[in-house]
Amino acid sequence: MKDKTFSVSITEQEIRQQVQRVAAEITRDYEGRQPVFLAVLNGSFVFAADLLREVDLPCEISFVKLASYEGTATTGNVREIIGMNTDITGRPVIIVEDIVDTGLTMAHMLDTLKGHNPQSIDICTLLLKPSKLQVKLDIKYCCKEIPDDFVVGYGLDYDGFGRNTKDIYTLI
Repeated sequence: MKDKTFSVSITEQEIRQQVQRVAAEITRDYEGRQPVFLAVLNGSFVFAADLLREVDLPCEISFVKLASYEGTATTGNVREIIGMNTDITGRPVIIVEDIVDTGLTMAHMLDTLKGHNPQSIDICTLLLKPSKLQVKLDIKYCCKEIPDDFVVGYGLDYDGFGRNTKDIYTLI
């Protein structure tokens, strides 16, 4: 892809199984409530779509766009590009993220959301890099923990490319 070589690290089947597992946990934990899913663009759009199709609850979805990556590395600076358009006051919120590595983007988002007075905020991520975390986060829903490798596919990109693959690939 572009100027890099990648190999399959997480198959479409494994992704599907983990998404179904997490969706079942959310359905169980949020029974009787109507959460707002807040998907972080661009990376989480595939995961969010698959996740919501598996969640058996009345719910809403909204989107926010935050950016902190250039190429294969995080810049460390979080820039809010597009804000929310849903009132989350008094509502349970589930943030849907493609990958949490340093946690800086998520910490920024949590601080922003708390100012809107939600009932609760839970984090749901497709992938987590525990060895890279620089801040303490309570990640309630995680499909898979991965090592500190650069990954692409299933919504995750390398300079805009690779989001449309069904598997997740690791840079080799």
